[in-house]
Amino acid sequence: MSLAVLKSRALTGMHALEVTVEVHLANGLPSFTIVGLPETEVKESKDRVRAALQNARFEFPAKRITVNLAPADLPKESGRFDLPIALGILAASGQIPGDTLDQYEFAGELSLSGELRPIRGALAMTFAMHKDDAPGSRRAFILPRASVDEAALVPDVTILPADSLLQVCAHFGANGPDGRLAPHAANVPAARPAYPDFADVKGQAQAKRALEVAAAGGHSVLMVGPPGTGKSMLAARFPGILPPMTDDEALESAAVQSLTSGFSIARWKVRPYRAPHHTASGVALVGGGSVPRPGEISLAHRGVLFLDELPEFDRRVLEVLREPLESGHITISRAARQADFPARFQLIAAMNPCPCGYLGHASGKCRCTPDIVARYQDKISGPLLDRIDMQIQVGALPHAELLRQADGEPSGAVLERVERAFALQLNRQGKGNHALSTGEIDTHCQPDAAAEQLLRAAMIRLNWSARAYHRVLKVARTIADLGGHASIGSAHIAEAIQYRRALREH
Repeated sequence: MSLAVLKSRALTGMHALEVTVEVHLANGLPSFTIVGLPETEVKESKDRVRAALQNARFEFPAKRITVNLAPADLPKESGRFDLPIALGILAASGQIPGDTLDQYEFAGELSLSGELRPIRGALAMTFAMHKDDAPGSRRAFILPRASVDEAALVPDVTILPADSLLQVCAHFGANGPDGRLAPHAANVPAARPAYPDFADVKGQAQAKRALEVAAAGGHSVLMVGPPGTGKSMLAARFPGILPPMTDDEALESAAVQSLTSGFSIARWKVRPYRAPHHTASGVALVGGGSVPRPGEISLAHRGVLFLDELPEFDRRVLEVLREPLESGHITISRAARQADFPARFQLIAAMNPCPCGYLGHASGKCRCTPDIVARYQDKISGPLLDRIDMQIQVGALPHAELLRQADGEPSGAVLERVERAFALQLNRQGKGNHALSTGEIDTHCQPDAAAEQLLRAAMIRLNWSARAYHRVLKVARTIADLGGHASIGSAHIAEAIQYRRALREH
C-alpha cells in the first residue's frame, strides 16, 4: 500500500479539531514534502522523523513522500504530528500493518533516537474528544507516557501510553496481548486540596466577612487599605474558602493549563491562583500571540485572579478586563485566525488609597493633596469599578492586636457556611448569584418593601448605574443566603451597600 491515513488533533484556542494525516509514497526523485498549512515546528518534523526511523532500524523509503495534513486551511503547529507522520510512512511502505490504524488517534514528538517526548495540550485534546464524539465512536488515543497522566483525567476515553516509536509499532505488529500497549488508568489524588488558612491573618474581621460573602456568591472584590494590613495574605487564602470544584470545572481548568506548560496531576481540583505582576502587558493578561495562547485570565479559569497594586497596572491593560468580567470568556482575534478561551475567574484586587499608601492612617504620615489622591484613584476607570461587585476598606490594625498571636477563625469553618449558601443557590436557580441575568435578578432577588426603599435611596444619593444597582442586589441575595433567609431584608441591603463605598461613589 502506497497510501496511509491516520488521525490526530490540532489545537486552535481551546478547540482540538480532528486532523487527517495522509501519507503517500510515489516513484520519482526522493523527496519529503509536508503540505496543509504547517508551521515551522511541523516542517522541521521531516528531519526528526527521518532520523527516528533510521535509528529505530526501519528503512526510510527512497521515494517521493508527500504528507498532507487536512483540512488544508487549518494551521498546524508543534511537534505532535511527528508520531502519526512516522507511522504513516511505515504503513505506506508496508513495514507495519495499516488495517487497524483508523481505530486510533496519535500525537507525540519524536527524538532523533525514536523516543517519544511529551506534548503540549494533551488534556485539551482528550477533553475535546470527550465533548465532541459519541462514546461508541471514540478512538483510542496513543500518546507519550509523560503526557498520559493529565490526558487520562478525562472519563470514557481510552489512553494508551508509549515510550518510543518501536513500542507503538510493536503494538500494531503483535499477534497477542503481550506486545500491545496497555490502557492507562487515571491516578487522581484522593486528598482534599490544601490551601493557606484564614486563621493566620490577625484581626480584619470585616474584611474576612466580605471575602466570605464574595466566596459564597462568586463576587469580585477590591480591597483598599494602607500597606501591611494583610490584603495580600487575605487574597492568598481566599481559594481555601471557595466551594470545591466539580469534575467538569476541574477538567475545564486543567485543559486550559495544559495548553501552556502542561498540567500537573497534583493540581487536580485545586483552584488556580494567578497573581501577575503589575508590569504585565495586555497580551500577558488576556492572551494572544501569532499562535494565540491563553493569558492570565484564562489560566485563572474557575479560580482566582489577584491583581495587587491595581493602579500601578497600565490603564489600557486594566481596560481589557471589562468584557471578560461580564462574559466569562475571551476571543483573541488575529489577521489569520481566531481563538476562544474560557475566562470565568473571580477577581480579587488590592490597592493603596493614595500614592504613599497612608491616606487616613492613624500615624498621620500621608502628605498627599486631594488632587494627587484623585489622580491616583482615577487610574482605575469608572466602567471597570462599576464591574467590581464589592469595594471594601481594609484598615490598619492597632499595635496591641498586631503583637497578639493570630487566633482567627480557620478556613474550614468559613468554608462550611460558604458551601451551605452555595448549595441554596444551586437548588434555587442552578448557578451562583454572580451569574444571574437581569430577568433572574427580578425573579430571585426581590427585596421586601423596606429594603427596596433603602436601596432606591442609596442609588439616588450615590448616583449608581443600573449595573451597580443589580450587583448590590446580587450581593444582598448572597448575604441573605449565608444567613439562611428566603427573602432579602433591610439588613442585607444595608450590608451590601457598605461593600460598595470604599473608593469612589460608583
